[in-house]
Amino acid sequence: MNSSLYNLLFKRNSTFIATVFASAFFLKIGLDVITDKVWEKSNAGMQWKDVKPKFLKKEEEDDEDEE
Repeated sequence: MNSSLYNLLFKRNSTFIATVFASAFFLKIGLDVITDKVWEKSNAGMQWKDVKPKFLKKEEEDDEDEE
């Protein structure tokens, strides 16, 4: 298995560079997704998307009171 992996991905410089860039690209996407999920979970209820309905409802009530 090691020799076939070496021959497929690492033997030629061009495939090695392509492997490194592709790995870095997918690793970045994976880490971005994971950190976003952790951030959203640890800050649940404190983000704008969570409190926006409260502010919009309060603003509508204030508008009704003015009329």
